[in-house]
Amino acid sequence: MGQKSTEENYLSSVKNALRILNSFTMDEPEKKVTDIARQLDLNKSTVSRTMATLASEGFVDKDSETKKYRLGLSILTLSGVLNSNIDVYRESQPILNKLVEQIGETAHISIFDHLDIVYLQKVECSHPVRFLTHIGKRNPAYCTSSGKVLMAYGSDYMVDKIIDNGLKQYTKNTITNPTVLRQHLDEIRKDGYAYSIEEFSEGVITIAAPIYDYTGKVVSALSIVGPIQRIQRSKIPTIARKIKHACKEISENLGYRE
Repeated sequence: MGQKSTEENYLSSVKNALRILNSFTMDEPEKKVTDIARQLDLNKSTVSRTMATLASEGFVDKDSETKKYRLGLSILTLSGVLNSNIDVYRESQPILNKLVEQIGETAHISIFDHLDIVYLQKVECSHPVRFLTHIGKRNPAYCTSSGKVLMAYGSDYMVDKIIDNGLKQYTKNTITNPTVLRQHLDEIRKDGYAYSIEEFSEGVITIAAPIYDYTGKVVSALSIVGPIQRIQRSKIPTIARKIKHACKEISENLGYRE
């Protein structure tokens, strides 16, 4: 019983540490122990001990003046290891750069993580209008072009899970009807690309196409995002062709052959 209790306590400590690390975001890059304890419903002393351990390993740093913690360099090291081992990240960089130059809008590479999409890579355009996206940011799948591409080429099980989780309405254009969404996914498979016109954010349009690996499986999506003032609906097919061509190049670099 003593050994089992020790193992359970250890696993609980590991889980708390991971929850704490995951609580840091671009919106909240720095936090005090009391902030973390309140947000995660943890005991303050537990958070304090965990932060001290994480700090000793370089996963967090503490500002001596504000007493706030921020993520440490050990996280950056792990991120570098991850990126260097993700083929899509490595193979897509020059192609993304070229696509952004051609279209003049920001490009992203996205992957599925649970029920959301996560931005794996981003190349910013030179226009002054910017969007609050960053590498590691999560967005819902069903109302973003990247997410709809990954849903369209993914499993029925994943589509069912996303729908069962609820289709929240973010704008007046968000698709919240499951039947309409499934029909939309059928159209995406037929066209080979997806678009989202103010479905997640007002004034924003995104267009995406799938990236395949050497097995023929869709592993990620490439999307272009811009304001509706610059990307009119009539331009979508032309932009989509350029995105699909870029996806074809990346897919071939990953070993995909039609």
